[in-house]
Amino acid sequence: MTETNSKLAERLALVRPLFAADVALAGADPLGTPPPPLADEAAGLSPNAVEKRRNEFAAGRSAVHQAMRQLQMPPAPVHVGSDRAPVWPAGVVGSITHTKSCAMAVLARAGDVQALGIDVEEDTPLKDDLLPAICSEREQAWLRGQDNPGQIAKVIFSAKEAAYKCQYTLSRAFYGFDGMELEFDLAARAYQAFFTADRPPFARGESVGGRFAIGAGLIMTTAEIRGRR
Repeated sequence: MTETNSKLAERLALVRPLFAADVALAGADPLGTPPPPLADEAAGLSPNAVEKRRNEFAAGRSAVHQAMRQLQMPPAPVHVGSDRAPVWPAGVVGSITHTKSCAMAVLARAGDVQALGIDVEEDTPLKDDLLPAICSEREQAWLRGQDNPGQIAKVIFSAKEAAYKCQYTLSRAFYGFDGMELEFDLAARAYQAFFTADRPPFARGESVGGRFAIGAGLIMTTAEIRGRR
């Protein structure tokens, strides 16, 4: 196993316990040579996209196709919608994420699993000047009591990204970082993201649950909705 493959395997091993066994998880390396996306998928890229963007897109779609195979599905195109969100094939729900050094995708058959979210970020502190835009006053007050507030602030950023992707599957609602406020159980590496306003079908005060892991140079967060009626 090459060093690159070993690092990817380490990162996937950190994320795997954050999802149940019926959720497929796969990854790819944007810094390597990911296989090209399917022809129908490549049409979603801007003709002016730089090489970095093309590699990240290809790595993300490669991860999706691997996850499809894990679900015993043939790889199928995942188009880019008019809202820039992935358009999943009928019968599945999923989420894609990438950073400069890693792409991951999760996929599940629709049913008990109604929505998924995943986000990966480089394990670097969130810049202080971004705190007011990312974190509520309550979250900032809580951060001041943490041993590593810059890192945990980046976890908040990532968790809000994962929770947003997850809820968007059901609400199709756009909102900013103030649309959710987080509460953490750091010992359990878990969080709840509470809606700060009604986002039908979600009401203010309802939450999306998720988990997180830190290691191998990344912060990785997940979110999942099951059994909502």
